[in-house]
Amino acid sequence: MYSPESEVHILGPREQLCSLLGYQFADPGLLELALRHRSWCAENGAVASNERLEFLGDSVLGLVITDHLYRSDPGISEGVLARNRSELVSAVALASVARTRQLGAAMSLGKGEEATGGRNKTSILADGIEAVIGAVYLDGGIGAATVVVLDLLHDRIQDVLYGGLASDHKSQLQELSARRFGQLPRYVLTEEGPEHEKHFSAQVELDGEPWGAGGGRTKKEAEQAAAEQAFERLQNPTTDNSDQPDPDQPDPDQQDLGSLAASDRQEASSIPTDTTPGGTHA
Repeated sequence: MYSPESEVHILGPREQLCSLLGYQFADPGLLELALRHRSWCAENGAVASNERLEFLGDSVLGLVITDHLYRSDPGISEGVLARNRSELVSAVALASVARTRQLGAAMSLGKGEEATGGRNKTSILADGIEAVIGAVYLDGGIGAATVVVLDLLHDRIQDVLYGGLASDHKSQLQELSARRFGQLPRYVLTEEGPEHEKHFSAQVELDGEPWGAGGGRTKKEAEQAAAEQAFERLQNPTTDNSDQPDPDQPDPDQQDLGSLAASDRQEASSIPTDTTPGGTHA
């Protein structure tokens, strides 16, 4: 027999976002503001956009990540700290984690941005997640913001601290190629699609032979994807590469870049995460 209690509640885009963030706002108006892109505001009476919250969230994000990296490895140099932080707070990294939390579906966009794929644009998603971080900070304090930021970037932080700069596959491949072949990788790029919705494809060649291919919305994304594939093939050679240089030949100089970081490091010391009165964590 049907009963109201048996109905399945379908989460709306913003409820889904909060669920995936693991944070519920005490002041929902802050979340609403964080999700207002300027294109939507221009079409709705010039109301406030998320740009001020984005500005705040950028600083909160930088502080949390810098603090965490600083505490995680007391022996790390300033230069490596700066490089690791830059890797973690890059637009590509932030847009990637925003996609995993389905931020795009929750954004308020103008008709123009909506029509040109704005919900998946790297710049809009990166700015949006920074605005959400700023909103969490105002709603729940630095403790709440710390928990959200470290959860959002957990996997990438682990890669940076213990497995090298995982998303900078071009740098990894360049170093390995120089040792393996005595030369740098060569990238061949192609593009297709209208100007507002370009798709780029890249093929990377090592020693004159193709080793990897990938695509993306920007040249950088396509090259990184191709480099990742090539790097993985060099690290994990398969038996079906008869038309490729034989990566099984012994090479005393070859080593797994992913193992450069010490595996026996202590767990990173945690940052105090007590929240001030405000929102709650799921």
